[in-house]
Amino acid sequence: MTDLRFEEVDGDVMVEDWQYVHNVIIPTDPLSLDDVRERVQRNHLEVAYLGDVPVGCSTVRPPTGDEAVATVIARVLADHRGQGFGKELYARGLAKARTLGAGVIETIVLASNTDGLRFALAQGFEEVERYVLPGDTVPFIHLRLP
Repeated sequence: MTDLRFEEVDGDVMVEDWQYVHNVIIPTDPLSLDDVRERVQRNHLEVAYLGDVPVGCSTVRPPTGDEAVATVIARVLADHRGQGFGKELYARGLAKARTLGAGVIETIVLASNTDGLRFALAQGFEEVERYVLPGDTVPFIHLRLP
C-alpha cells in the first residue's frame, strides 16, 4: 500500500497544487489561480498526493442537461503514471459523478497526451469529437462512455 491520499481542493496550497498538475498536463490551456478558484465553486476538484507530493488531480463537472451528463477528468503527472493512481482518481471521480446523479459520463483529453488518451480508451470511453480552442493547434478529444 502506498501513501497515496486524496484531498478535496480547499485553501490556497491545494489550489496551487491542482493548478500545477493541470498546467503541466494541459500546457496549451494554462489556468491562473483565479481560474482554479472559480472552478472550485462549480466543480468537484481533488488533488492526489503521494506523501506530501502532488502526483495528480481530478475534476468532476456536475451533471447537466436532459441526459444528466457529467464530465470526469483524471490527470496524473508523467513520472507517476503506471502505478494505478489514474485508476484511483478516475474511480473516485466516477463515484462522485454518480452520487451527483450523472446518467452519462464524458471526459476530455488533450490529443498530445497519448498516455491519457490510452487510459481513457482502456476505461471504455469512445471518441465523440475533436476540437481546437481559438489560438491553439493541439486538439482536445471529447470522449463518452457508451
